[in-house]
Amino acid sequence: MTEEDLNPQPGQPTRTGEELPAHEVRTALLALLAEVGTVTATEAAARLGYSSGLCSFHLRQLARHGHIEEAPHSGGRARPWRLRQSTRAAGPSADDFGDLARGLEDESWQRWLELRDQAPSGWRHDEAFSAVAYLTPEEMSRVAAAIRKALAPYNDREQRPLARPADARPVALITRLFPLLPHPASGPADDDTDRDRGERGR
Repeated sequence: MTEEDLNPQPGQPTRTGEELPAHEVRTALLALLAEVGTVTATEAAARLGYSSGLCSFHLRQLARHGHIEEAPHSGGRARPWRLRQSTRAAGPSADDFGDLARGLEDESWQRWLELRDQAPSGWRHDEAFSAVAYLTPEEMSRVAAAIRKALAPYNDREQRPLARPADARPVALITRLFPLLPHPASGPADDDTDRDRGERGR
């Protein structure tokens, strides 16, 4: 890896054709940019709990591969970043961003499964679960609101590192509530339907 790879210059072409390996820091940075719009490495470090140097490196890597770009600013050393505007504007690109984020989430989960035996003893467990519940659209919205409300007391810890307990660590919280769509009928069921239609037509 060259110095140019680590420190791409403004306006330098990005390597959009190359695949960017998944990494949990990049997952967090992409989620943060989607939430707040623009962020510098220092601001990202304060909110996510990583070092500013680590955030700066991964922000440059995301820019290098065309996922983010520099945001307009009035000069100075601080360099704000934002999601690429074309990504926000175009539907397929927005879908690609969702796929990337889900892939990074999956990579972080697999890394946890592989390395959890090396975690401190108090952290060698997780609270992963899934469920199917029969809900109305309004009830699904209420469940989502209840989850957000349960997390609300901890939201300020992103912006206020001093508010975090000494043994607090970043924890991935991934919630997806969506209706399960029925599968189209196929095979024997279609044959029975066609036979019934034929009998009714006699």
